[in-house]
Amino acid sequence: MRLIKHIVFILCFVHSSWAQQPNFFSRSEIGFSVGTTFYIGDLNQFKPFYKSNLAGGFMYRFNVHSRMTLRFTGIYGKVEAYDQDASQPLIVNRNLSFESPITELAGGIEFHYFPFQFGNKRYKGTAYMIAQVGVFKMNPQTQYNGELVDLQPLGTEGQNANSGKANYGLYQLCVPLGLGLKLSMGKYVSFNMDIAIRKTFTDYLDDVKSDTYYDPVALQALNGTEAAALSNRSIDGNTLGRRGNSSNKDWYVYCGGMLTFRLGKGNNCPVLR
Repeated sequence: MRLIKHIVFILCFVHSSWAQQPNFFSRSEIGFSVGTTFYIGDLNQFKPFYKSNLAGGFMYRFNVHSRMTLRFTGIYGKVEAYDQDASQPLIVNRNLSFESPITELAGGIEFHYFPFQFGNKRYKGTAYMIAQVGVFKMNPQTQYNGELVDLQPLGTEGQNANSGKANYGLYQLCVPLGLGLKLSMGKYVSFNMDIAIRKTFTDYLDDVKSDTYYDPVALQALNGTEAAALSNRSIDGNTLGRRGNSSNKDWYVYCGGMLTFRLGKGNNCPVLR
């Protein structure tokens, strides 16, 4: 009987000790965010938050210690731009436009400027840096004859197997880089706000890359009337103007607020000052 009591005591002690130590669940969080997405590229080179669209996402964090967190995120949003909104007459005359849904998955790290722990009044808030690598899906589209048309299959810049110019992919790599703030709201909840710009490796988020217009007669013969019409939509029909800027890739930005929820009980992650 005494042996059974000792075993029960030891098991309870081990369980209590383990529960008080940082573990996978106490160091893990999930969160949900709401924010906006916008685009920077050939059709919007200088206007932050131009044509921002409602976006949302989710997050999983694993807190390695109080100064660094592994971060895995997913977002869904939309980007768009219209030459008609430009202030320069040459760009207005170009008359291009696009919109594209964005679905992104990314993983990386957060580095906290100050130690952070849930429910710890001494470490209840911090600013942080974000560095991730991800993949996103895009689908540039535009309005034509009252309908939303997918641009990638058309080959508006002469992409065609017969032309020797391969079409761009709808799945692309990105590198989210940004800054944020977080604040503990108790032992299990935190509020976060961050903004991260996405470095991409494509110039076709807006379906515009080439510096010059493709020959309209050759393009019509190669890819059809619709491709030729959407390649050059200039108001004055100019075929010698500048279509895009091939020296710069496209970017997009997600900015949002988030609530995260700690999954387990027990102590937080180790403090690293």
